[in-house]
Amino acid sequence: MLNASKKEAIRSIVRVSSGNFLEMYDFMVFGYYAPAIGRAFFPTGNEFASLMLSLMTFGVGFLMRPLGAVVLGAYTDHHGRRAGLMLSLGMMSIGIVSIACVPGYATIGFFAPLLVVMGRLLQGFSAGMELGGVSVYLSEIATPGHKGFYVSWQSASQQVAVMFAALLGVVLSSMFSPAQMTLWGWRIPLFIGCAIVPLLFVLRTSLKESDEFIARKHHPAIKEILRSLTANWRIVLIGVAMVTMTTVSFYFITAYTPTFGTAVLHLKQMNSLVVTLCVGASNLFWLPVMGALSDRIGRRPLLIICTLLTLFTAYPALSWLIAAPSFSRLLILELWLSCLYGSYNGAALVYLTEIMPVDVRTVGFSLAYSLATAIFGGFTPAVSTYLIHLTSNRAIPGLWLSFAAACGLVGAMLAKAHHEQQVAPERVPA
Repeated sequence: MLNASKKEAIRSIVRVSSGNFLEMYDFMVFGYYAPAIGRAFFPTGNEFASLMLSLMTFGVGFLMRPLGAVVLGAYTDHHGRRAGLMLSLGMMSIGIVSIACVPGYATIGFFAPLLVVMGRLLQGFSAGMELGGVSVYLSEIATPGHKGFYVSWQSASQQVAVMFAALLGVVLSSMFSPAQMTLWGWRIPLFIGCAIVPLLFVLRTSLKESDEFIARKHHPAIKEILRSLTANWRIVLIGVAMVTMTTVSFYFITAYTPTFGTAVLHLKQMNSLVVTLCVGASNLFWLPVMGALSDRIGRRPLLIICTLLTLFTAYPALSWLIAAPSFSRLLILELWLSCLYGSYNGAALVYLTEIMPVDVRTVGFSLAYSLATAIFGGFTPAVSTYLIHLTSNRAIPGLWLSFAAACGLVGAMLAKAHHEQQVAPERVPA
């Protein structure tokens, strides 16, 4: 039987992670059905051009994340974690409803892609603070010696969304023909996301402010926060390097997998969605396990080992897959990359909350995460597609993953000095 404190901890994790679920679910649905969305809103007569426009629209939402990180992150550091998380959930909800309900290009012409892009921008703006806000909140409510385990549930909740979206895709693919899914079936997951919104609001409304935030005697004004953020630009850049590994690998093994499996490997869409479902389950396993392990052995050993393994195995692994594309090989590759991603991210996110100065903890974390996602991770599907088109080498995305791993390795090495300066009185091994 769980005691009262553990039950309350579980409730808090579910409440704060609920919005994370919506944010990631919406992004996954857009990534899964990028070809169909491209045909509906960006008809060009050229399949590659329509797909690229759809993937660029997927990526353009990430360009708003840094702005959302600064604006909403500063708001959260001043007004409180709960207030900021409620605001971001509201904005995300508007974004998913707008995209789900916009008619296609054939109905309203130019306004269709314009409204879709606007919806993506709003989603990106709200998501700029969401991940940082959730991570910081979980780190502040964590019991001593368990921050890694607590913070890992920020990413773990995203995996539930990945699995749910993939499972829904499997069900829909078995119920409707490819032509029906392309014509109108891709909207069904978006409408389901809209139906989930009221439940998420109920969960987050009961969220309590973190005791650590309440205990702080001074809550800096937004101008003070921005000045402090500017003064700490070096640690933000270190955070960007660390998160590049996280965000590139995550979007490759989740959002890009259905497109990679069907458009590049020419496998059945059902196979790609099943692989994505398995990846979500694998991520959900590795993240809390490795977050807890980082509480025991330290963050940096995991960060260094995982980045080195990704750096040296990503391209050879993709070359092995391309040599004989199959469902089993794709599954093995993705599970390997999932293990590396989950092990790295289980330590990376809590490490980032520890090295950020307390007065800019949310805005600093959010800005670092958002910049990495906007510059590198969010465009991973588009970059991978373009590199394959440019080089005719279907394994070339492996080099993109290796580049991200190199960034993560450099960030982990540079973060050590900052961690020693910023770590809290509760000593966590680095």
